[in-house]
Amino acid sequence: MSYQSSVAQDSLSSAQLEMAGNPNALALRRPFDPVAHDLEASFRLTRFADLKGRSCKVPQDVLSKLVESLQQDYSQQDQDQFMHVAIPRIGIGLDCSVTPLRHGGLCLVQTTDFFYPLVDDPYMMGKIACANVLSDLYAMGVTECDNMLMLLGVSTKMTEKERDVVIPLIMRGFKDSALEAGTSVTGGQTVINPWCTIGGVATTICQPNEYIVPDNAVMGDVLVLTKPLGTQVAVNAHQWLDQPERWNRIKLVVSEEDVRRAYHRAMDSMSRLNRIAARLMHKYNAHGSTDVTGFGLLGHAQNLASHQKNEVSFVIHNLPVIAKMAAVAKACGNMFQLLQGHAPETSGGLLICLPREQAAAYCKDIEKQEGYQAWIIGIVEKGNRTARIIDKPRVIEVPAKD
Repeated sequence: MSYQSSVAQDSLSSAQLEMAGNPNALALRRPFDPVAHDLEASFRLTRFADLKGRSCKVPQDVLSKLVESLQQDYSQQDQDQFMHVAIPRIGIGLDCSVTPLRHGGLCLVQTTDFFYPLVDDPYMMGKIACANVLSDLYAMGVTECDNMLMLLGVSTKMTEKERDVVIPLIMRGFKDSALEAGTSVTGGQTVINPWCTIGGVATTICQPNEYIVPDNAVMGDVLVLTKPLGTQVAVNAHQWLDQPERWNRIKLVVSEEDVRRAYHRAMDSMSRLNRIAARLMHKYNAHGSTDVTGFGLLGHAQNLASHQKNEVSFVIHNLPVIAKMAAVAKACGNMFQLLQGHAPETSGGLLICLPREQAAAYCKDIEKQEGYQAWIIGIVEKGNRTARIIDKPRVIEVPAKD
């Protein structure tokens, strides 16, 4: 990571300007100001993610076929290699890979992810990226991360000044989030790329009782969601504030202040770790979980349902959404498909299958410990391992946190 180190040293003064004092507290209190770093007032980090209308995600049906073919290639090899090991080998298709190790009944739990800038505050972008990587561990009930690597693509479209201001702040945000999770960043890779990208690898060595295999949902369970939906809608609406042709589409249903509040709620939510939610999964006997990210609530619910051992299906009745974002999504027609469950989320909440009698206590406990709500959004019923949202789900407006 020599390039990262040199950039960080060369532009320490810029980072210190933003991070003076307590870095975590200050970054949330003081929004990123390009002018304070001698950048143009019009600087927007999100412009370095411009894919000219193309999605940054491989479509879920295409990805499923690719994953299926790869699993078939390795299935017999895995059976031959691990038939003597009591720990199950969990492959691609779920949130993490879980690989039995040769020694001591331990297993390697590992995940990786990266994406493009979706907020304009570089420090918060780093925190969101790190939280997003860690979320896959948390979805498996793993609460401790032994090591992280950082993956960083520096856009060729950035000027030297922009690079030397922005990249150290992204790195600082990523590092601070890792420290909050009780781990550290010990390496990684930096490349030059047409687009700015940020992500990483999270690795843990653990015993089988430290993770929850996400395949034990039973009829009568309920579905709990630990973060609100609507992050993509919120960040897009915020970008539209200075794009009159797009702002005109939504200004009748939302004010500029509503959009700014929703944007800050989204940043706050995306940068928040799912660590406490994962820890409480063990306390309240969760039967499985996944995190809600790029394929939206329904996409991830369907993936989780398809991996269940029992013949069950998920039915979603309630949609907690960042305040005003459901109205924005409706005003945009079918663009986001938020209420249909297909709007991408970044670093979203955990979708957890919990015993009905434990779910209310779980939600109460997570609010007590975090100060944030969790919601019972659906049920597990007998079925053919599918998931659906009812025709007219109840939309729960989730206000900005004071």
